[in-house]
Amino acid sequence: MSTESRPTSQVFARKPLALLLEEAKGENRLRRILGPVQLTSLGVGAIIGAGIFVATGAAAHNIAGPSLMLSYVVAGITCIFAALCYAEFAAMVPVAGSAYTYAYATLGELFAWIIGWDLILEYGVSSAAVATGWSAYFQSAISKIGIHIPKLLSESPWKYDPATGHFASTGAAMNLPALIIVAIVTAVLVKGIHESANFNAAMVAIKVAAVLFVIGVGAFFIDPANWHPFAPFGWTGLNVFGHHVAGQTDPAGAPIGTLAGAAIIFFAYIGFDSVSTHTEEAKNPQRDVPIGIVVSLILCTVLYIAVVAVLTGMVKYDQLDINAPVSIAFSQKGLGWAEGIIAAAGVAGITSVLLVMMLSGPRVFLAMARDGLLPKATFGDVHPKFRTPWKSTILIGIFVGTLAGFLPIDALLHLANIGTLLAFVIVCAAVLIMRKKHPEAERPFRCPWVPFVPVMGVLTCLLLMFSLPTANWWRLITWLALGFVIYFLYGKKHSVMRQQAS
Repeated sequence: MSTESRPTSQVFARKPLALLLEEAKGENRLRRILGPVQLTSLGVGAIIGAGIFVATGAAAHNIAGPSLMLSYVVAGITCIFAALCYAEFAAMVPVAGSAYTYAYATLGELFAWIIGWDLILEYGVSSAAVATGWSAYFQSAISKIGIHIPKLLSESPWKYDPATGHFASTGAAMNLPALIIVAIVTAVLVKGIHESANFNAAMVAIKVAAVLFVIGVGAFFIDPANWHPFAPFGWTGLNVFGHHVAGQTDPAGAPIGTLAGAAIIFFAYIGFDSVSTHTEEAKNPQRDVPIGIVVSLILCTVLYIAVVAVLTGMVKYDQLDINAPVSIAFSQKGLGWAEGIIAAAGVAGITSVLLVMMLSGPRVFLAMARDGLLPKATFGDVHPKFRTPWKSTILIGIFVGTLAGFLPIDALLHLANIGTLLAFVIVCAAVLIMRKKHPEAERPFRCPWVPFVPVMGVLTCLLLMFSLPTANWWRLITWLALGFVIYFLYGKKHSVMRQQAS
């Protein structure tokens, strides 16, 4: 037994790389069928969706104005730093678990638990936000043929009022379309990764074509006057634990401006890291996973900036629709025929995002269950025929459906962002630690310009975290506190590493 697994305090035990690789073998491993094109498609499938079809409207209207273009640049650069760190780890440790697994190998069990629990929050809440956005686009699309969902079943029972900072009743009982799409996607995911990847590829083709259509057609309707003022809410927007540091704030005290916009629309980039959760299902993970992560991120960043430029050029930022900004922008320009096409493509595009997000969470659960930190009978059970973590997939589906059916998209977006940024901070820090402690380890892909890239990854992610409203910090702390309770009551006692060391 390696002395690496016997530190002074067991909660900081690190998992040897050799053990991680050995555990991925045998009957309980996942099926390796994904190539570089499928992995890149999964990345694009996760990234392009609600970020373009939903988040752009609210972010430009309320937070950044046309300078949202620069917000995407800031968020994209932040993600590139983190993506290069993710790619190094994914090539080194080609097993399920993503940042959770990387943290276990570098920072120890307690940090691994924190990041694993945080990833469940990221993927679960992101999925719920995406499902809520899907519902808005779906209802917009079917309204074109005269079908309308009853008000009682069309949205969350509550909505967030930025003027007061409180939630108000909408008069609805639940968001039924969001619940239904979550149930359908859950069933597809239980069936298998091959079916899921093929379904995703079809959805990605539709939405990339739609995005190119938006850019190509919308460019002819740009009025440069709509880009003035370029930064109506200022260039910054920074809070540090609720204390205003720079820029403007909204009536509720939340920061607004270009930098604040980057923190909010960071949600649009959640997805490239999900590629790393499918490392165990990649045919050649050392080569293909880094390709999937980096290519999907760069491609989507370019498309995001172009779409925001077109949207804010077509329609004055304060006239953009918050729920379905792309399709409504075309309608406002008299292109009603295009509105229906974009709404339908938005439905397809957001469906693929939901699929990839919900595909990722169960694989983190699987990695945690293999280590004994969660019950193996439930979270570590791989279906004998489909070779998918089917029980945890169903549980994730129930969790996501509950959030999507009863919470507004505003609250979900903010909570997803802070969880993802924390994951990125830990992965970037882990690269520095791994380079120091294990310089001899094989690295099929090496993050360039170390320590500059990981250090900048940590700093930029922390900067965006500080730009988020204070309420998000409290929600994150509450979620992590619940995680600590579960770890010390169950995970610590059943840890495989602890049992092997005793």
